[in-house]
Amino acid sequence: MMREIDRNRQFQQIESYIDELTTVRRDIHRHPETAYEENRTADIVAARLEAWGLDVHRGLGGTGVVGTLRSGDSNRAIGFRADMDALFIQEKNTFDHRSVHDGKMHACGHDGHTTMLLGAARYLCENNDFNGTLHFIFQPAEEGEAGAKAMMDDGLFDLFPCDAIYGLHNMPGIEAGHIGLRVGPILAASDRWTAEFKGSGGHGSMPHKGTDPTVAVAQFIGAMQTIVSRNVNPIDTAAISVGHIAGGDPGALNIIPSDVIVGGTARSFTDTTRDIIERRLGEVAEAVAGAHGCDVELSYIRGYPPTVNWREQTEIAVRAAEAAVGAERTDPNLNPLPGGEDFSFMLQQVPGSYAFIGNGFTDPDEFVHAPRYDFNDDIIANGVNYWVELAKAELEEMP
Repeated sequence: MMREIDRNRQFQQIESYIDELTTVRRDIHRHPETAYEENRTADIVAARLEAWGLDVHRGLGGTGVVGTLRSGDSNRAIGFRADMDALFIQEKNTFDHRSVHDGKMHACGHDGHTTMLLGAARYLCENNDFNGTLHFIFQPAEEGEAGAKAMMDDGLFDLFPCDAIYGLHNMPGIEAGHIGLRVGPILAASDRWTAEFKGSGGHGSMPHKGTDPTVAVAQFIGAMQTIVSRNVNPIDTAAISVGHIAGGDPGALNIIPSDVIVGGTARSFTDTTRDIIERRLGEVAEAVAGAHGCDVELSYIRGYPPTVNWREQTEIAVRAAEAAVGAERTDPNLNPLPGGEDFSFMLQQVPGSYAFIGNGFTDPDEFVHAPRYDFNDDIIANGVNYWVELAKAELEEMP
């Protein structure tokens, strides 16, 4: 009974922050900063953490901020991570807190992630009845620039050792305030590839007098689809997609180009499948090029690895989510998503778990990375409560 009374007080106290947190969130949204340029956002984060009494360290990964809060005598330390960066997208929203910077916007909700973690830092500073250390990690450059790895390369876990690490991301298509996660892979590896096919080219009226890389590219695009259907274990899943083709000149449509470039993305959830995709793309490209008398150069660039949740920490996170939003609003078996996340680098070094909090149901053009996307302020309290419950689950003093 006392625990329930304490939790009700916790919820009420967090609700009392919401107007202020909403103002902070919308201010960050109005002033988006892209990878490694999050100076204003970092100033806001650091100033508030310092005002609440946390020890603040700046500069890891360029613009990263770490706020540390200690209580009790336990040596156990937990890390909570939020990302701060925006995207190079022209915002199409018309509300008052729309971006003031042309070509930049918070189209993925990192403004909300930063705000929810700030709310948790404030509550836990005012109610520091936990036993251990909390590191609040505000990271730059998640959007394709590996800010998590940059902070790690600068000594994040040497300076701030963590026994466990947790992350939280908003997601449209999940009911507002609901939390979903799973043990094992929850997000995919995010890789890029390009293949440049080279022939002699020639006159379009006499294709027999040259070698045509356009036909080779066309067959390569079809042939590479067999990699997933015939080389990847049917129990596993993967995706290979084309995002770019370039060759020839629209002003010379009677000329067969000598070079054609095709490129795209590859997504996978296991190291084995990732290796298969990289190997087979090269083999298929070489075989198709050879069959058409062409040469080919294939480049495969590995981006973020799969985001793989650890079992023990995910079980802890599920209990925290159930305490924060209710068991009926917690999904412990969320289907994996094919997006990528650089939190994956942290999970390779430290046990932890990554969860999604529902942003609600939106129109298709209001999905993440779309010009009309906006974080749902109604879920701020749910996210703050989740972080607080995680802190209590990990660091609550044993009787």
